[in-house]
Amino acid sequence: MQALETAHTVKYVIFDKTGTITKGQPTVTDVLLENGFSENELFAIAGSIEKKSEHPLAEAIVRKAESLNYVPRAVTTFKSLTGRGVEASLGSKRYYIGNPKLVEEQNISLTKWRDNLSRLEEEGKTVMVVADAKNVLGLIAVADEIKEDSAEAIRELKKMKITPYMITGDNARTAKAIAQKVGIEKFFAEVLPEDKAKYVQKLQQAGKVAMVGDGINDAPALARADIGIAMGSGTDVAMETGNVVLMRNNLMDVPRAIKLSRFTMSKIKQNMFWALFYNVMGIPIAAGVLYPFTGWLLNPVIAGAAMALSSVSVVANSLLLKRKKL
Repeated sequence: MQALETAHTVKYVIFDKTGTITKGQPTVTDVLLENGFSENELFAIAGSIEKKSEHPLAEAIVRKAESLNYVPRAVTTFKSLTGRGVEASLGSKRYYIGNPKLVEEQNISLTKWRDNLSRLEEEGKTVMVVADAKNVLGLIAVADEIKEDSAEAIRELKKMKITPYMITGDNARTAKAIAQKVGIEKFFAEVLPEDKAKYVQKLQQAGKVAMVGDGINDAPALARADIGIAMGSGTDVAMETGNVVLMRNNLMDVPRAIKLSRFTMSKIKQNMFWALFYNVMGIPIAAGVLYPFTGWLLNPVIAGAAMALSSVSVVANSLLLKRKKL
């Protein structure tokens, strides 16, 4: 009930990118290789390491490796680096798979790859860099298909005078490309999972905020928002945290939920008016205010009928909600 009362005041809606705006089923689209390095060799390394990860991008790389009939290698060490990628060893050799920031932290040069990195990111693709301890071995570009209803939901929110935002761990170029495809002008990029709630809190200084997400790392932001909206296809943690759960996994239900709140609160105000109107008009007459001037008194039968009519009008007005198109 609290969510229904609050939703009509929402001024901003923040959408997580992966699994919310997009389908959360990324696929490998481009592979660029270092001279003398083969695609099969690259995915033998990447597939073996990413097999240890549960990230959607890792799953895309593993599926690609499996399509190439790779032979998994033994991973001797594995470390997930939140918001950057993974570090692992195959035998005695160390490898890094992740965003450019991870590779740069290891003082590995990306100079010869910059143009291709920019091009792929501007196409809205997430680029994973595969490197050993000294050199970049290749780039793997992964794209996640946008949901069919994402752009329509964004348009509907704008019609309702609500500002949509997107939040993602991707870099600014990739984030901008995805945001533009669905009609979002404002976004937060390169956000670490643990920092999402901070961005929600910051935006709350300007008005009520709804957060829409589906993953475990969205849970703190869902809890921090004035309204947390979880996707029904998401994790149990997200659904437990959200105030509203979209069981159909359809983003159009976000503006519908807010519309329902607006219509409901409007009906509550109308019902309060009519209830007060009947009482303000009836109580003075029942008290005999008009008797000295007109001789009128309120018959108990008429008073009872008026009281019943008050309740009937409130119920009838509430039932009109069924005719509203969300």
